[in-house]
Amino acid sequence: MKRLAPAFAVVLALLAALTACSGEDDRTADPRTRAVWQPRPGLAWQWQLDGRVDPSVDVPVYDIDGFENTAADVARLHRDGRKVICYVNVGAWEDFRPDRDDFPRSLLGRPNGWRGERWLDIRRVSTLRPLMERRFDMCRDKGFDAVEPDLVEGYADDTGFPLTARDQLRYNRMIADIAHERGLAVGLKNDLAQIPHLLDDFDFAVNEECAQYGECERLEPFVAAGKAVFHVEYARPAADFCPMARELRLSSMLKKPELGVWRKPC
Repeated sequence: MKRLAPAFAVVLALLAALTACSGEDDRTADPRTRAVWQPRPGLAWQWQLDGRVDPSVDVPVYDIDGFENTAADVARLHRDGRKVICYVNVGAWEDFRPDRDDFPRSLLGRPNGWRGERWLDIRRVSTLRPLMERRFDMCRDKGFDAVEPDLVEGYADDTGFPLTARDQLRYNRMIADIAHERGLAVGLKNDLAQIPHLLDDFDFAVNEECAQYGECERLEPFVAAGKAVFHVEYARPAADFCPMARELRLSSMLKKPELGVWRKPC
């Protein structure tokens, strides 16, 4: 091994000392300076939102509830070589979450069909932003690699508010910015109609039942851009949709609607 010139050695020593003093590594540095994870098409995954995660499924990506799981749960998955996505509802209020009292009642719209949930008035971005920032802080602080923000197409539903497509685009871009500011990748959940406008803002997609409704081709822009599409079906047999999913390079599986541990991958 060659010896370093004395002056160069001094410079290296000073740099090493400064790095040691900073106490920062890839996990503790400013999130804005870290590379955001970019999941590629075809990655196998597990989606478990029912309770605390069961780490026994041998796949490289887990998508789990951000509130129900701890930093230790995420760390265990990381030790097993997995990337971990943090599920967070950003489009509806949930009466079973610990931060439920932080949401002003004026933000709450009609029930969305899920027990204990009501649509949010996403036009109120100045009020919602700090609430969502705290939720995404939780995901970051627990060590997650990415977020799955749910219910980001309320403008197409009966929310109780006169939401427009423009309102939704502004809100969804805000959500993506909040994630990226924290060094987290972010997935576009469903919202197929706005993919052409949001493709550059999101790092991957999460989709439910595009085969059931004949819409999977609308997700092709994500795959063409080298971004994963994590896809599930609930009603159709895997044999019906898996050939198409493989052709489109989707990360597809059959799940039960309660999103427990059981899965049947393509």
